[in-house]
Amino acid sequence: MTGSILTMIDRRALIAGGSASAALIAGRAWGQSPGPVRANAGAFQGTVDNGVRAFRGLRYGRAERFRSPVPVPAHAEVQAADRFGPISPQSGNRYGPQSEDCLFLNIWTADARPAARKPVMLYIHGGGYSGGSSTDPLNDGQVLAARGDVVVVTVNHRLNAFGYLYLARLDPRFPDSGNCGQLDLILALRWVRDNITAFGGDPNKVMVFGQSGGGAKIATMMGMPAAKGLFHRAATMSGQQVTASGPLNATARTRAYLGKLGVKENDLGMLLAMPQDKLVEALSATDPVLGGGVYFGPVLDMKWLTRHPFWPDANPQSLGIPMILGNTRDETRGFIAPDSAKMRDLSWDNVAARIAPELRIDILPEWVVSEYRGKFPAWTPEQVFYDATTAGRSWRGQVIEAEERAKAGASGWVYQVDFGSRTDPRRGAFHTMDIPLVFGTLAAEGSQTGTAADARAASKAMQDSFVAFARAGDPNHAGLPRWPLYALDKRATMVFDVRSRIENDPRKWQRELFARVPYIQPGT
Repeated sequence: MTGSILTMIDRRALIAGGSASAALIAGRAWGQSPGPVRANAGAFQGTVDNGVRAFRGLRYGRAERFRSPVPVPAHAEVQAADRFGPISPQSGNRYGPQSEDCLFLNIWTADARPAARKPVMLYIHGGGYSGGSSTDPLNDGQVLAARGDVVVVTVNHRLNAFGYLYLARLDPRFPDSGNCGQLDLILALRWVRDNITAFGGDPNKVMVFGQSGGGAKIATMMGMPAAKGLFHRAATMSGQQVTASGPLNATARTRAYLGKLGVKENDLGMLLAMPQDKLVEALSATDPVLGGGVYFGPVLDMKWLTRHPFWPDANPQSLGIPMILGNTRDETRGFIAPDSAKMRDLSWDNVAARIAPELRIDILPEWVVSEYRGKFPAWTPEQVFYDATTAGRSWRGQVIEAEERAKAGASGWVYQVDFGSRTDPRRGAFHTMDIPLVFGTLAAEGSQTGTAADARAASKAMQDSFVAFARAGDPNHAGLPRWPLYALDKRATMVFDVRSRIENDPRKWQRELFARVPYIQPGT
């Protein structure tokens, strides 16, 4: 690719401009590290972050637009690893500088000796397939790594059109488009396999965990042959991918997107030459399948993804990988604010109409409301709205994945987060509530857990379980009741709260209510 198509922007140029701007981007100042770590990819000089060695902005690859990423050769000189790299271009600019040249990862370790051989926890951020970043303060790895149990890795990769625009049926020059974002993650995992020992990690004990879109990307990778053997445990947090986008629907979405850009599908030269900001602006194109903004996600391209992740069953490739699957009790309170226009004048007269588009499945909404009112006569329209949309839209994919793994005899544990917001109790245990609990970032910007003893107790329960899982492939530990494998006879579920506990088949009524209609994975 020529420079006119894609200019590889040096990350130091992006953050140049004096110590004040550097501190703004990095978030705060860090102390100097006691010396570089020397890995196969080169030597890296990090920082010390409250006693933990931190290495930010490690490049794991480069990529030309709409093409597979490639590894980079090792540098002869010591590389500075004291600043986050840029993030994938996306709408908004919440997380710092944006660039197509965004293939960077970050490492936190309390013991960088190769002999340490700590389990590795690699986190894939949320934001669907279109937004988000590893630099979100909620998923800072310092607190989790400070325990000394694990090495923490977070990773950025290409998103939205840059990572998932499917062009293969329109132009043979782009056979890997549609899954480039997934291939970025696979390349990052290969980098970890080849280099993490130098940072104190064990390349044979790599756990991937991710929230929302991050969980969906993990579920997809569990069925991608190119990812086989690169990770050994998996945990999905409010993120599932039962089916991928079919190639025909993906092509229809591509045509809608190209139309918004004014690009002819038989001549993609203009698409390759456009600045990245133009490509971001066109993300507002209307999705021809779902309506709303155009959807981007993994594609059943029959090259990198040759069958759906969890349809018609759990992909056999993944059955040997122990898995945790979890959701929060009030997922959609994170998507639809209690004081939003959709909720302000909610009543029994309009709740069915407002539930209908949020369920994302073809079910009679008036019947759903009637069933809820019969089962929970004291509930308000708001309670019915949030519970029905959570159970029918956000939780259903997790139920399917857990059931399919149980049918296949694969090791799986299921959790539900009941610990709710302490800063806005109306939001309950909303989508993203489990991120600060697992990372221990209770006081970080965006956290609603508070920092009191109750939040610390819930956080400890989740952290201890995830760390035990990273270490041994089993989340059980002495601090909690025995967490049984998920099986169809009892459906044992760990409920994380101030006092965490096991419940068998929580929300059984909701599960059975929505099981009578087919599930529709958004984007398929």
